[in-house]
This record gives sequence, C-alpha cells and structure tokens, in this order.
Amino acid sequence: MSGPVGAYRGAVTGYEEPPSAAGVGVGPHPLPWPSDPRLDPELLAAGDRRNVVDRYRYWRLEAIVADLDTHRHDFHVAIENWKHDLNIGSVIRTANAFLAREVHIVGRRKWNRRGAMVTDRYQHIRHHDDIADLAAWAAAEQLPVFGVDNLPGSVPIESTVLPRRCLLLFGQEGSGLSEPARAAAQTVCSIAQFGSTRSINAGAAAAIAMHAWIRQHVFDQQR
Repeated sequence: MSGPVGAYRGAVTGYEEPPSAAGVGVGPHPLPWPSDPRLDPELLAAGDRRNVVDRYRYWRLEAIVADLDTHRHDFHVAIENWKHDLNIGSVIRTANAFLAREVHIVGRRKWNRRGAMVTDRYQHIRHHDDIADLAAWAAAEQLPVFGVDNLPGSVPIESTVLPRRCLLLFGQEGSGLSEPARAAAQTVCSIAQFGSTRSINAGAAAAIAMHAWIRQHVFDQQR
C-alpha cells in the first residue's frame, strides 16, 4: 500500500535542524523584525544556521516547502530499500537539490536518514510496499519508469531522451535493480564508466541520472 509520507514529519520545525559549520548562515535578525508571515520568530531571534539557500533564511519550514511546491520539477525518483541501504539519504538529498517532484521508497519503511542531512523535511516522500505497488501507482499517474543500472541490454543515459514526466528507479547498492524492478521499467539506462571498477555508488548514480534530466529539461530550454 502506498501513501505520501509528507514533506516533514510531526511537529518538526526548521530551527531544530543540527547547526551547519561555524560561520554558515546568519545570526539574529536586527530589530525591528520584518512583518513577513513566512518568517519564523524563533529563527529571527536566535539566528538561522540551517543548510538552506540564502533566500530562505529565517523562513518557517512549512513556508519553504510551500514555496518549493510552486516550482518542483516533473521527474520522480524511486529507490528500493530491502537492505536498509545507506545511500537512500544521499538520494533524497540530491532529489532535494534538483527539486524532484517526489521521492518513492520501495520496500522497508525505515531508512537511514543521516545522509539526507535533514533535506527530507523539505521533500515529499511516498512509500510503496513493493515494486508492483510502485508500478501500479506510476501507471495510474501515466509516468514511464526508467531504471538506472549497468545491465546487459541497457541503453546509455547520456544519449537517452528522458520524458519531462517520468520516474527514475534505482536499486540497492551492490545488487542493483531487483528482477521485479527490471521488469517494471520500460527502459533501463546505463551510465558510462571508463575505469577499473565494475560499478559506481548508488547515490552517485542517482545524482548523475537526475542531472541528466536537468540538462535536458532545464538547461537545453535556456539555449
């Protein structure tokens, strides 16, 4: 069964995030404070050391999420979670950086949040019990599924045209896409490699694939 987990969980506020490196962010806001309702009084009083871009300094968490929702991109990201993969947090952090529409976690609900660096609070996350559930959801949303794995018969992602609306599916570190995931993907894309290693980190592969979408649908439109 699938369902949106949401952009953040419970009564979580932005100023509860662990502080960034010393010197990052801003200190308390000088008085008088701005009257903008998006701003958080506790952040204005204490300073904002969160890992957010400058335009969101002092903003309440829910205000940031609402603003991001107005211009999220049309690609979704899914990753299998059968072995409590440590890469999931990294994938979510990258999805936030490239402003994915949603991140879908397939399999175990519990995942290691350390690599996300609290970016999961700003990202919509949906859980699916298995690949069949994910595939059914994607079909209902008319989202073609593109698996990413260096498998026999895969096509180079560097020369693949990714639809504006699509779902990028990633497997576990080491084992890659499961057999059901391979079957659910209409296309499996590979990432070109030139060294001695047989594979690259799953989090790195996800970042490369997401940026391939960005290059096609953001930068190519600006030329």
